[in-house]
Amino acid sequence: MEMRVLGNTDVKVSVIALGTMTWGQQNTEAEAHAQMDFALERGVNFWDTAEVYPVPIRGETYGITETCIGTWLASRRCRDKIVLASKVAGPTQRLTYIRDGNLRFDRKNMEKALHDSLKRLQTDYLDLYQLHWPERSTNFFGQLGYKHQPDETFTPVAETLSVLQEFVQAGKVRAIGLSNETPWGVAQFLKVAEQLNLPRVVSIQNPYSLLNRTFEIGLAEMAIREQVGLLAYSPMAFGLLSGKYRNGQTPAGSRMALFGDYFDRYSNPQALSAADAYIELAEKHGLSPARMCLAFVNQQPFVTSNIIGATSLAQLQENIDSAELTLSPALLAEIEAIHTRYPNPSP
Repeated sequence: MEMRVLGNTDVKVSVIALGTMTWGQQNTEAEAHAQMDFALERGVNFWDTAEVYPVPIRGETYGITETCIGTWLASRRCRDKIVLASKVAGPTQRLTYIRDGNLRFDRKNMEKALHDSLKRLQTDYLDLYQLHWPERSTNFFGQLGYKHQPDETFTPVAETLSVLQEFVQAGKVRAIGLSNETPWGVAQFLKVAEQLNLPRVVSIQNPYSLLNRTFEIGLAEMAIREQVGLLAYSPMAFGLLSGKYRNGQTPAGSRMALFGDYFDRYSNPQALSAADAYIELAEKHGLSPARMCLAFVNQQPFVTSNIIGATSLAQLQENIDSAELTLSPALLAEIEAIHTRYPNPSP
């Protein structure tokens, strides 16, 4: 398993990261434990979770994913073998059940969030702590256009970084990162950190797949030049690129069958056509569509780690196997031709 350096730290993470957002909803605790056992055996050392998981987020399941990881850590006693990342939720009208809905990135809320995550995870520190989405209104979660709100207020970056600095100094967090961020947001965090000698973000977790390459437009250069590598999520576009939804199929128990309305950006006509084209290309070259699509993400120079998610061990094995595949220049050129025809249909 290839290892890559996390930002400007000395932490090395596997090119494949284990995504966890199905645990506690689509997967039982026992299945989650089996996935963690298998991933660790295959050389994966990077787990990514969040306080709000599993997804889709709802009050009845809040925190269950972290709890599943915590019981595994307690029983396996291998905390030192994994790099563990979690996230603190940002403001949204849908999360009124968390900290009374006042989800600002200030001291009161972040201290409570971190303390509760550590308790559920049964650990005394996180290797990476991320802001799950910006506190300010901006374009993320499928929004391409930016609509400015001049009267909006949000916690100053310096205040948020100062709280994170206290976490680092206390040994509760080793490194910090962003998620669902824009170029402006990343630039602000880097600028303030340099000006005030505060912790520097080491990663950005944004969506990236053959159906959504918007990261390349404004963030890829920053990721490389500033050592803020991408932790790519949804690399399989909610499973659409696996081929299991072709010809209108929605297998029972699949994410599209269960939560299709929640992630409708993956089911528009352009996305379906583009996915078919990529799947046909993989088949033409005798490749598993999943392996080809994940290998494409793995090969990008701005990617630190590719966060895969699976609901079965068979899927997990296929996804991890993508780390052993290198796409040829000729195949990459054919991928570019499809991308030109269907640019970013699932932002």
